[in-house]
Amino acid sequence: MAVHTYYFCTDSGKSPVRDFIDSLDGSSQRKFFFVKGLLEEFGHKLPQPHAKYAGNDIFELRFTGKEGGIRVLYFFFHQDKAIFTNGFIKKTDKLPPREKNLAVERRKSFLQSQK
Repeated sequence: MAVHTYYFCTDSGKSPVRDFIDSLDGSSQRKFFFVKGLLEEFGHKLPQPHAKYAGNDIFELRFTGKEGGIRVLYFFFHQDKAIFTNGFIKKTDKLPPREKNLAVERRKSFLQSQK
């Protein structure tokens, strides 16, 4: 089932993931759009190394760019939508709790706005 992807927007109208992707090297941006396309095509079935479940209904879109390991966190809304919450350059082996908590908070905020 095809999935449509969306960028989370803050109350002030900013899109943190779009800003993050814009800050990356051009080749890293192309890699993001490639794995984003895989997510749109395969949805929940997208396997590692491209995607990984992080817990709390949060998933990681994973790729490597010039900057190093790059992660964009997202969650699914209904069956056919994925919402990108935040992105970061990976500095350690584990998912930083601060980044995961931010994704969980943004998911909560998004779901509240849909009621």
